[in-house]
Amino acid sequence: MTEKRPIDMSTWARRETFEHYRGRVPCTYSATVELDVTEFLAAVKATGRKVYPAQVWAIATVVNRHEEFRVSVDEEGNPSVWDVVHPSFTVFNPERETFATVWAAYDPSFPLFHDQAVELLATHRTSVNMFPQSDTPENVFDISSIPWMRFTGFDLHIKPGYDHYLPIFTLGQFTERDGRTTMPFAVQIHHAAADGFHTARLVNELQEVFASASEWVS
Repeated sequence: MTEKRPIDMSTWARRETFEHYRGRVPCTYSATVELDVTEFLAAVKATGRKVYPAQVWAIATVVNRHEEFRVSVDEEGNPSVWDVVHPSFTVFNPERETFATVWAAYDPSFPLFHDQAVELLATHRTSVNMFPQSDTPENVFDISSIPWMRFTGFDLHIKPGYDHYLPIFTLGQFTERDGRTTMPFAVQIHHAAADGFHTARLVNELQEVFASASEWVS
């Protein structure tokens, strides 16, 4: 059973920052970067795996390394940290030009997660419902993909966004240039949960995971 651990505000190094960006200056922010996915795509192609599930697993792996991207806040404003968070991701229905949102339990084993995600995507590709699963847990974070567009900036404007603490990620179209392939990657996060340092670390670690794909894609 997935649980969350209450944060001890009396000893939390982030207490002042959290209270400032939650109460005095409610603030979310987003950043868009370009990631090199050359080695990643080569590794996925060589094994016959699917690119999208591999992207989702890589992101979920880095997210679950760091507490700041697993923060939850209850109705009274008390923060806690989930033991694990699971990725929720979109699947496009080309006939209807609509999408469904599905979630998969995170597994540190890429092959196990990959097969689970592939089955979900196949099952719900023709879904007429936005949320076809009935068992979505609280501890999910969002990933969406826009493979038809290369972008240099992407922002979500969420009305109740100041009460949303788990990260949101958006993937863009691959671009080939000078023998390398890149992909735009957007991150949105509540400033009370994570600072620029934490987001930079996440991005840099994700780049490393993509670069080392031949070690985990199988």
